[in-house]
Amino acid sequence: MNHIFDKFQLEHRTAIVTGGAGLLGRQFCRTLAQAGANVIIADLFEEAAKKLETSLKDEGLNATACQVNVTDETSVAEMVSFTLKTYGSVDVLVSSAAMDPKFDDSQQGQHTNNFEDYPVDAFRDALDVNLTGMFLCAREAVKPMLAQQRGSIINICSTYGLVGPDQRLYEREGKPQQFKPVFYSVTKSGVVGFTKYLAAYYAGKNIRVNALTPGGVYNNHDEEFTQKYSSRTVMGRMADQDEMNGAVLYLASDASSYMTGSNLVVDGGWTAW
Repeated sequence: MNHIFDKFQLEHRTAIVTGGAGLLGRQFCRTLAQAGANVIIADLFEEAAKKLETSLKDEGLNATACQVNVTDETSVAEMVSFTLKTYGSVDVLVSSAAMDPKFDDSQQGQHTNNFEDYPVDAFRDALDVNLTGMFLCAREAVKPMLAQQRGSIINICSTYGLVGPDQRLYEREGKPQQFKPVFYSVTKSGVVGFTKYLAAYYAGKNIRVNALTPGGVYNNHDEEFTQKYSSRTVMGRMADQDEMNGAVLYLASDASSYMTGSNLVVDGGWTAW
């Protein structure tokens, strides 16, 4: 009988992590590499991906940077081709690339827009990255998975894809009202539907598709926001940056071999009440 920890091992497997140089993406890359996987750090920002590659290799881990624009069909196809040429398989896809107005220059200022004034171009841009990009990555990555008769796809969601944003968190006394933009909830809720569709579509093909829903992850937020957010969670705090790592490894590995079409929520109890 195998030891339970054997089920979490990823030796001889290859994982692509889109948004791999991002806040959670780099955590996912390190975790999967520590479990033995060959990791493709796929990110729009090539310099950041290469910096992470160097860091992981310095730790004795297998990782290779790959620039990708998830909204571009050719770029996504080239990412998968590069992965196959470099490591010979695609066993895991973690779709972590996404627009979030806290980080993306193209969405700066959109948190101050009322819904009734929200620009349609900004909404379309976000749909292109957060949903169409995820669609393109899954469409290309699943092809070698079908040939291998094995694969795990993990789509990164958000609590705001499950419940509406609490806009009170963004209020500041004496300042104009700010909002979590409409696109974020719409696209993240779409991630759950897309995940269930793919899981059902590939029934019997040994390709598992699940979503991972993180709660708020602390990233030098101001004290007022941190306190407000923390008060909304059962655990009374935001997540540390490494607290999604166990969940992503579980979904990527054989430890979750009987799990597909599900959404693993790691939110400190935000959605429990």
